[in-house]
Amino acid sequence: MVLCAGMSTRLGTLGASCPKPLLPVCGVPILAFGITNLVAHGVTELVINTHHRADLIEQALGDGRRFGARIRYVHEEILLGTGGGLKHALPLLDPDGVDEPFLSINGKLIFDLDITALIAAHRAAGDVLGMMVVRRVPDARDWGAVQVQIDDRGPRVTDILGDGEHMFCGAHVTRPSVMARLPAGESDSIRQGYLPWLRAGERVAAYEHLDGYFAEHSTPERYLASNWALLGGAYLRHPPTRLHGIDPTARIHPTATIVAPVKIGARAVIGAGVTVGPNAVIGDSAVVRVSLANTVVWASAVVDAPPSQPIVTGSAVSPS
Repeated sequence: MVLCAGMSTRLGTLGASCPKPLLPVCGVPILAFGITNLVAHGVTELVINTHHRADLIEQALGDGRRFGARIRYVHEEILLGTGGGLKHALPLLDPDGVDEPFLSINGKLIFDLDITALIAAHRAAGDVLGMMVVRRVPDARDWGAVQVQIDDRGPRVTDILGDGEHMFCGAHVTRPSVMARLPAGESDSIRQGYLPWLRAGERVAAYEHLDGYFAEHSTPERYLASNWALLGGAYLRHPPTRLHGIDPTARIHPTATIVAPVKIGARAVIGAGVTVGPNAVIGDSAVVRVSLANTVVWASAVVDAPPSQPIVTGSAVSPS
């Protein structure tokens, strides 16, 4: 299950026109990174929940065939939250009632998660409500701290949203029968699920993501930072495409100067005498007639004047 039903409000005007999971990072929708990683680990049956601009998500991904996956959609007329969304999708996640474990992951992430290792760890954990993917961070409280302890059965979560040195990475493995316990309607899988169940003495396992890329894209600042990190060579085991360089169909004027790192997309046009880069992402079919650096230009945008903001979404520069 890939969670994609948020409103993208913290992105301001960026999120109003484009659902967060479709934001282009190095010219590629965020969702494409997650789906490519899932398929590379053999996870090809996907359910995606939608709400804000559902039409754009379905148009971009279709039935998933081009990724080597099968995608089914479940629409939420009213936002149901991370727990309510999973409960609402159970008819698709568990149509035969066999209660097989499934992975839930947030669609706003670019996450170099070793899903094969995660599934193996979940199997080894035995009888648990679920296994939360966590990572140690210095600002854990800002993310909703997760406390992790290790006992004779391995790592386990002992508290959430209190003290702790880890953050929840927005990915967990659980069973349909567990999510079915959530209250009807809107709910949070942590606040109405794992947290009260933990306090009642039930066990939630932890899987620590020790290394590998992790980024979420809830603000323009985080969105830009992710572009620069991947443009600069941050490693992904299963990237959806090449994340830097110049597409062979791009038209670069002989008098233009390109300063790496850049990603210049298919059929993009770079005009005479301009300098592009460093840190520039030029989307497919975009046209750039002025010098720019530290700027993301979305597909088909036209840049005729120096941008006053670092994200250009169309014929005008978007406010941050």
